[in-house]
Amino acid sequence: MVQADQYTGGETGTWSVDELTHSLPRDFLGYGRDVPEFKLPGGKKLAVNFVINYEEGGEHSLAHGDSEGEAMLQEIGTGKTPYVGQRDTPMETSFEYGSRVGIWRLLNLFEKHSMKVTMYAVGLALEQNLVATKAMLTGGHEIASHCWSEKMSAGEEEWHIRKGIDSYIATTGKAPVGWYYGRPSPRSRALIAKIYEEKGLELLYVSDDYSDDLPHWRPSPANGKGLLHVPYSYANNDFKFFIAPGFGSTKAYEEHIMGAVETLLDEGKDGKPKMMTIALHARLIGQPGRFQAIKHIVESLSQNPDVWVATREEIARQWAGQYPDPYAGKTNGTK
Repeated sequence: MVQADQYTGGETGTWSVDELTHSLPRDFLGYGRDVPEFKLPGGKKLAVNFVINYEEGGEHSLAHGDSEGEAMLQEIGTGKTPYVGQRDTPMETSFEYGSRVGIWRLLNLFEKHSMKVTMYAVGLALEQNLVATKAMLTGGHEIASHCWSEKMSAGEEEWHIRKGIDSYIATTGKAPVGWYYGRPSPRSRALIAKIYEEKGLELLYVSDDYSDDLPHWRPSPANGKGLLHVPYSYANNDFKFFIAPGFGSTKAYEEHIMGAVETLLDEGKDGKPKMMTIALHARLIGQPGRFQAIKHIVESLSQNPDVWVATREEIARQWAGQYPDPYAGKTNGTK
């Protein structure tokens, strides 16, 4: 993908730049000490969501018409330079490990423990592997949007969102109710919300937000109502095996995740249940040496009666059912 600061100038098609630029005011307080009580099913004390970023087939590749190959989140090393003008077979096959092996290892694990997860699925990646897509659906897992592909120019962003929606409907039977970009531009939030509003589709939540351990409402750029933010996590993300400072070992990763579980469970038992995201990539955590760590984590959580493992859609609906949109019916989207 291109960086957010590369999105400058011009119009993207349907709306002007002024209509699309949507800058949320910064909120340093959040809930503060007035943390709302998040009532979870069965009196559980912590909601845990596993996210599998399914990207294999949506990365940069000359095989898909790109000018250069991929260089991010792979086994070859953090300093890798992308191949320009030629195929990068080591990189391509490193990604293919995720779709050929890693995704099945993870699906088997979660389904063994009757856990439903959220797929941050790149639309183009789903198109490349319809067998895996069918398995995700058959397993009852949520498919949320991670864009149609992982590369776009400024003028193509609106097209990519529309193409993505059409692609998800074609491969999964419906448009995703949740959206995660990963590297949004200043116009992404407004484009997604406006296109969903135009098409009459449900945009239940967005997740390009890392600010809290609970969902929260913010003004929607589309209709004067609210847009629910279900926070994602860089802290509990397996990509930290590939960045410094990160997880230097599977033991460090496992200890970090279980430490977060312990902290949030303590708060839940004190009357303030929270949510927690554990972010995965099939080509990374699906490797045999790392897999034992996530296996241990899943086994531990499956045996904990205070933990509710849920999809992001389930968490969003649980929250919205208790704390409805505070902006609905207000003028200009203000409280």
